[in-house]
Amino acid sequence: MQKFWGTLLALTMLFSCKTEKELETKEIAQIPIIEKPVIKTYGFNLEDFKVVRDTIRRGDSFGELMIAHEVDYPKIIKIAEEFKDTFDVKRVKVGKPYVILKSKDTTETTQFFIYENDRINYTVVDLRDTVNAYTSRKKIRYVQREIAGMIENNLSESLDTLGVDYAVTISLSEIYAWTIDFFSLEKGDKFKILYKERYINDSIYAGFEPIEAAYFEHKGKPIYAFAYETDSLKQITDYFDQDANNLRSTFLKAPIKFGYRVSSRYNLKRRIAYYGYKVRPHKGTDYAAAIGTPIIATADGTVTESTRRGGNGRYVKIKHNGTYSTQYLHMKKQKVKKGEFVRQGDVIGWVGMTGNTGGPHVCYRFWKNGKQVDPLREKLPTAEPIADSLRSAYVAYINPLKEQLDCIEYTVFENVENNLITLNQ
Repeated sequence: MQKFWGTLLALTMLFSCKTEKELETKEIAQIPIIEKPVIKTYGFNLEDFKVVRDTIRRGDSFGELMIAHEVDYPKIIKIAEEFKDTFDVKRVKVGKPYVILKSKDTTETTQFFIYENDRINYTVVDLRDTVNAYTSRKKIRYVQREIAGMIENNLSESLDTLGVDYAVTISLSEIYAWTIDFFSLEKGDKFKILYKERYINDSIYAGFEPIEAAYFEHKGKPIYAFAYETDSLKQITDYFDQDANNLRSTFLKAPIKFGYRVSSRYNLKRRIAYYGYKVRPHKGTDYAAAIGTPIIATADGTVTESTRRGGNGRYVKIKHNGTYSTQYLHMKKQKVKKGEFVRQGDVIGWVGMTGNTGGPHVCYRFWKNGKQVDPLREKLPTAEPIADSLRSAYVAYINPLKEQLDCIEYTVFENVENNLITLNQ
């Protein structure tokens, strides 16, 4: 009897072990095999190639680089002659990164040359049997930023505290250049901005898209700004306020974009140390800035003078229409010549100290109907508002943007990281 129970127990254990092993085998077979994802760069799996990375150095040329990597001369000639529109070999720039992909076999044949035009766009030169060239761009993730803050000292410092790209500061100042003097801001003035930042590989910052909408409250007066395309064929986009008025004026408020201060205003009773403190009318507005700072045309017009004369030093004068003319004095150097047509915002010269001047600045003079006047006191004409035919579409477009701006809370500096919103690509 004892033998019987021993045999039964042994059989039971054998069956049980077999069953467990079968189940384990079955479970192992059912576990899915996870393949390592293929990560592509420039559209290639770089593990398939021998990769050479470098930058264009002074004296480098495309031809010499290709010869150094044993590319056949006829292929180099074909790229240079037949693919100029895609890749102009004469325009490779010093400092630009490039990548060469070679075969992994013993020959290490150069198969692709990849030139980075900028952080996002690149050109691929296919050097295999059939030579080819094409452009492409890296995968970009867009992150919307909602910025809100108050002025403590100046706009640049306030936005820098919020971790905003300095170029965004410039862009915002240009949007409001016709309506707000950013060098007369007051403590407590408020601003809000909506725009998108670009990131490569989720982490590498690659600049920003144009500001979509903004809000600025200066001396208690709120001014909204919304980017809106008024001509899709010509791709003309301008900024308009909540009432569909164009924020752009016929004239900019200053002949320097940023980084200046008004050192002397229009004053017909000013006494000047240079002339022994005698009364010498100052019929201009002085904008102090570092030597070499670009001076811009405050409106479209034709250059009537670009010369050097007496106390004015080097200067440019522009006739804008039958009513208005402007003049820019004490330049280090002019960039334009008499007879040239310039657009608003074009660089026409650089700040200097030529003529009678105690320091680097540009003296900005303004004529209306042949008489010099103070441009800071003039009510200057504005650009055209939204056309009536576009008004209803404009209002429908800005309503959600305005609501989004209104809902942004002014950022507490300790929480600046909380103003990022990732967008779907």
